[in-house]
Amino acid sequence: MLKAAGDDRFSGARYDWLRSRAAVEPEDRREFDVLRQSGLKTARAWALKETAMALYSYIYERPARKHFRWWWNWAQRSRLEPIKRVARMLKRRFENVITCLRHRITNAGSESLNAKIQWVKYTARGFRNRQNFINAIYFQCGGLDMNPEPTK
Repeated sequence: MLKAAGDDRFSGARYDWLRSRAAVEPEDRREFDVLRQSGLKTARAWALKETAMALYSYIYERPARKHFRWWWNWAQRSRLEPIKRVARMLKRRFENVITCLRHRITNAGSESLNAKIQWVKYTARGFRNRQNFINAIYFQCGGLDMNPEPTK
């Protein structure tokens, strides 16, 4: 059992593990630091997650590779099987991570556009023909100014 009788250190701490460090108030940060240093598996997993996310702040390839090697060794020694699985997956795809660091390009824009198109499809509950669907996509996603200024 995680919580011993009379031990209330973990009460309400679930979202502390999920929040960004920057979003934590100073008094909450002190309480969270006690939890982080408690030796819990959750604390180790959190530290590994935060350190892995630091990889995306690198600009140059060589320091990123060095950081990843260090992190990967730590993850493999962590005795946390879910973390070890993620580390193996990242190692298999590490060249893609390096490409992301090198070019700073993501597919976020296309995913956003796809979400808008799916929303158009859902709200219409079907179209009579393909051209009506295409027109609705152009109308919703085309960036039309619905209040154009009159021409002179």
